[in-house]
Amino acid sequence: MKKKILIEGMSCKNCVAHVTEALEELNDAKGIEVNLEGKYAVVETNEADDSIKEKIEDMGYDVIKIENI
Repeated sequence: MKKKILIEGMSCKNCVAHVTEALEELNDAKGIEVNLEGKYAVVETNEADDSIKEKIEDMGYDVIKIENI
C-alpha cells in the first residue's frame, strides 16, 4: 500500500537522509521518496501506520498525518 506521510521538523538534506533511513528500516519498504520542500515522504509498505510513525519520530521528527494514496 502506498502511503504519504506528512512530517514536521525537516529542514535540510541531513533530515531527508534520516527520514529515508527510518523508512528503509520498515520490513517491506519500496519506492521511498522524501520531499524536503513539501515536508512529506511517500513509501510503499504494508507496515502499520503506528510503526511508521514510531520509526520517524524516533529520528526526532513529528508525523502529522499518514494518508493511503
